[in-house]
Amino acid sequence: MLSSQAAALPKILRHDADPLIDDVVSMHDSGAFSAAATTDSLPLPSFTLRGRKLLPVVQGGMGVGISAHRLAGSVAACGALGTLSSVDLRRHHPDLMAATGHLPASEAAKAAINDANLVALDRELKAARELSGGRGAIAVNVMRAVSEYAHYVVQACKSGADAIVVGAGLPLDLPDLTSDFPDVGLIPILSDSRGIALVLKKWERRGRLPDAIVIEHPKYAGGHLGAAKVEDINDPRFDFERVIPETLELMRAHGLGERDIPLIPAGGINSHERVRELLELGASAVQLGTAFAVSVESDAHLNFKRVLADADEDDVVEFMSVAGLPARAVRTPWLAKHLEHEARKTELARKKPRCVMTFDCLIQCGLRDGIAKFGQFCIDRQLASALRGDVDKGLFFRGASKLPFGKEIRPVADLINYLMTGQREAVAVAA
Repeated sequence: MLSSQAAALPKILRHDADPLIDDVVSMHDSGAFSAAATTDSLPLPSFTLRGRKLLPVVQGGMGVGISAHRLAGSVAACGALGTLSSVDLRRHHPDLMAATGHLPASEAAKAAINDANLVALDRELKAARELSGGRGAIAVNVMRAVSEYAHYVVQACKSGADAIVVGAGLPLDLPDLTSDFPDVGLIPILSDSRGIALVLKKWERRGRLPDAIVIEHPKYAGGHLGAAKVEDINDPRFDFERVIPETLELMRAHGLGERDIPLIPAGGINSHERVRELLELGASAVQLGTAFAVSVESDAHLNFKRVLADADEDDVVEFMSVAGLPARAVRTPWLAKHLEHEARKTELARKKPRCVMTFDCLIQCGLRDGIAKFGQFCIDRQLASALRGDVDKGLFFRGASKLPFGKEIRPVADLINYLMTGQREAVAVAA
């Protein structure tokens, strides 16, 4: 039996036991998608990930806890690819926080917290799968920069993830980590053709190729960005109009067809027209983060959604994260204060490395390791504050572009329907 959410979706967004994703393609071919649709707003073609046909829309992974089971499962229920963020998911589980949130710093506490996060990841994946009703697909995003990267990857595979998405570093070892799970899709997040060429070369030696590649544009994306320095984010080598053709040429050089590895641009995509342009350029799907973060089904606090939705262009700033990567977020009170004292914090970093958490969340941390060129703050604490809706203390990652529905908070189904058709009307809810 369909969930109430799925039952309320228009046919383009409903995927029951029958392969209705194929119906979408048939409706597209016949021109029968919508009586109200114009020629330019007909449905877009599906893409295939490890044998699954999906709508060409991917929800990006967002942590801490922004894209947990409710968001990822709701996106999958629409026939698209939903993504859980693996970072510190215990914060969604009161029993796990009660057991680990008060522990004093020690090796035992670190182990307990790491174990709790693996339990939370397993729970969230199963809950997302149940919510999806078997439709769409569910991926898990794991940052290469986190210390528990390998454990998160393996746990996600054991818990039934359809795909593993890895960014914040080159995942050259991902084929080895997942060798016991050949049916799990592997999706690196990269930003230019040089990085893509390196991954293709290294993975081929391991007998594996990516099942898709997310191409993130640092100029527009939110959170951690795929550039070495803040000054690099506007480099034209990251432009989709350059990277996609270069990658298609790389694939031809490797003896691959242009659609053998789906390319999924991410960053600044906020309209049906832009989706269509990118698919015509050679992409197979598109990824959005912030637009899903402000959806009704997002796992974040309402205050989090309002901060992102209400932010104007001048409110969004770039800075160096503690992970050693540029990042983009809304200038809230905490971030404004951090940026004001950033130079002084950098000076102190050389003298007094420190950490305020019980566990080592990152492989390298500017605060813990005293790395002056990295950011000097606790990213887990600030992101957890944002998840709770603490506007004064939270770090609120956000993309740079306007949102598809402006300041409105709308359901996931509305967003996917708009990206697919160009129609902004709310999806009708069944009585």
